[in-house]
Amino acid sequence: MADGSRERKVRGRKIATDREQKERRWAKKRLRSNGAADASGSASSAGSGDAGDADGLMSPEEAAPDPFVRTDEIEALSDRITGWMAADQPVHLIGPTGAGKTALALAAAADRGRPVVWINGDEAVDTAALVGAHAGAERYEEDDQYVSGVRKHTEIVRERWVDNPLSVAAREGATLVYNEFSRSPPAAHNVLLSAFEEGILERPGKRGSERTIDVHPEFRAVLTSNTIEYAGVHRPQDALLDRTVGVHVGFYDEETEREIVAAHTDLDEERIERVVEATRAVREELDGDVVVGTRAAITAARGLVVFGSDDADDATLADVLADVLAPKVAGEDDLRGLRDRIESAIA
Repeated sequence: MADGSRERKVRGRKIATDREQKERRWAKKRLRSNGAADASGSASSAGSGDAGDADGLMSPEEAAPDPFVRTDEIEALSDRITGWMAADQPVHLIGPTGAGKTALALAAAADRGRPVVWINGDEAVDTAALVGAHAGAERYEEDDQYVSGVRKHTEIVRERWVDNPLSVAAREGATLVYNEFSRSPPAAHNVLLSAFEEGILERPGKRGSERTIDVHPEFRAVLTSNTIEYAGVHRPQDALLDRTVGVHVGFYDEETEREIVAAHTDLDEERIERVVEATRAVREELDGDVVVGTRAAITAARGLVVFGSDDADDATLADVLADVLAPKVAGEDDLRGLRDRIESAIA
């Protein structure tokens, strides 16, 4: 019993260390973000009448996922993405959930060395959420004295406009990373057509010459979407699909998955190998019923740090994987069936 207690304390220290490392990484990112925002804000606002123009710009260092594993398979995918961006083509990453599309998109954007702008798609996204909108009004007064004893008092009200991610990226020549792109309504994306094809971005809420932005020649876009059979996913309009190239992101080879799990956990090499082996077996067993991504392997490995013995016996591993995948099934009977199929797959 005493030995088991010591083991639990060791695992507890590992978890605390992992959290401390994450907190330090996030603190560094916030520091870089504040510095980048200050620098880009002063540069952008000097010649612009818009308020908040630089909001959302990240430096490449801040945008880069941490940790990010680079194996031969990942490098080959990254080269395809950056290659298409070098050819001035918007890239659409498509694949199952948990396959690592977002990390790939951010890494490829950071590799360009240009600022990065992020947006996450959902049902509430509309054109204004992409290009910007009026955000109240600015009121100020002018008090002029033309001649002695004669004063002119003028109150001026000016509408305040705030650019949103697409406008910021198009104007600054940044890389737009549009995550979960297909979860936003297709009507919101009509503004992308002219931006991708003619290099002109329409801002419907603006008037006169400020209604359009000439898209910066270094502007690029990387979109990520789950495959169309997922709930809550819209099919983009064909006109937009014609203006993008699609790169399919499937599940990685076993070596790459081991490297990714190792980068995200403190588990020893032998148990990482067992977790990945088991996750891949369960993926094959549940194919077509439940999606078992690399993210599931990472979560299972973290579970073993807390619940597993040093041997990571099959029963404990089956329990952990059942907990990880339980949110994807409905009902007690389905959960029992899931546990049985997992146990059978990893035996």
